[in-house]
Amino acid sequence: MSAAVLQKLKNIPLTSGVYLMKNAVGRVIYVGKAVSLRRRVQSYFRPSPQTPLKTDRLVGEVADIDWTETASEAEALILEAGLIKQYKPKYNVELKDDKSYPFIEVTAEVFPRISIQRPRLRKKGARYYGPYVNVGLVREALTIIRKIFPFRTCEPFPSKECLDYHIGLCEAPCIQKITRRDYARNIRSVCLILEGKKDILYQRLRRDMEALVKEHKFEEAARVRDQMRSIGALYSGTQDINYYKEAEQLKRFLGLPRLPERIETFDISNIMGRQAVGSMAAFFNGKPDKNHYRRFRIKEVEGIDDVQMMAEVVRRRYRRLKAEGSAFPDLIVIDGGKGQLSFACRELESLGADIPIIALAKREEEVFLPKKRNAVLLPQNSLALRLLRRMRDEAHRFAVSYHRKLRAREAGI
Repeated sequence: MSAAVLQKLKNIPLTSGVYLMKNAVGRVIYVGKAVSLRRRVQSYFRPSPQTPLKTDRLVGEVADIDWTETASEAEALILEAGLIKQYKPKYNVELKDDKSYPFIEVTAEVFPRISIQRPRLRKKGARYYGPYVNVGLVREALTIIRKIFPFRTCEPFPSKECLDYHIGLCEAPCIQKITRRDYARNIRSVCLILEGKKDILYQRLRRDMEALVKEHKFEEAARVRDQMRSIGALYSGTQDINYYKEAEQLKRFLGLPRLPERIETFDISNIMGRQAVGSMAAFFNGKPDKNHYRRFRIKEVEGIDDVQMMAEVVRRRYRRLKAEGSAFPDLIVIDGGKGQLSFACRELESLGADIPIIALAKREEEVFLPKKRNAVLLPQNSLALRLLRRMRDEAHRFAVSYHRKLRAREAGI
């Protein structure tokens, strides 16, 4: 067992969640869920004569472990299923096409019905998610999702609204309380959750909320905002409670237009201008979103010029997002002072990218804001500064690790 894996085993929390085991090249080879992450993951590394051969092979390939905490095992089930679909790990094969286990069925009706089935024959046009081992957990997971995006389970349509409507689990399409279009959006949202495509769902909801605000439909916009927060809580678990306290404080101290849920943080690493690199660490609800980390080899700047290097990295990142039509983050944090901030702002302006941006200086941990002469000094014990430090340090770690890799490659190590 490597030292890195050994250290990870010591740091895994006791909470419920999902764990990802990776091989030496960083590929996810197994995804699992657990009531207690620490107990479950550590159990793989305790030799036993009863350990299956497949498990021995899996453990022999593990070079790194990541995890995501959730508020319950049912929420872990949702996340696990989505991650398996996303990564297709080679060791997650036990349940493939096994009809004895339950599936989640989404029918092809005008107002689709979602239910748990063990289908012998699949219905025409229906979509199926699973299979799952624990039907009780599947029911609990669907109840959690229905509280965010209500849907019908009844067959056939009743003549009047049922109890599910009155407790917020269905919006009564049976009596036209919801339009076909809005109901279809709910179903698509549920499917995106089951497919593990939370980023696509989150971006779509954000666009919807911003459009509703422009139309002065504030009550509907608030409902979409609450859905976004519920999705964040679903995927980030109990840490979200602390994060919203940090984010609310950061929003207040810096005068941000909205609560920053997606934050991108930049750092530069070089030695006397050699093998200069930039890094971007992405955060969602205060947690590292490593699938969206990015590394940059500096191509356009020669010599020692951290200010121009930061400008290059910011320009390349948001020029690409704009070309792709991808959503911008709620906040950009760059490592540096007024110089780095000024040049980064210039790049954003040239792209027409209206994104809140700040700089965090290392020495005094001063916060610089655009168009403000003096730095903002956040209280040393504040939650907001703790959040910024955590993100700054992660971006720095990521930059340094990339820089070391390039130096080692240059030295032929």
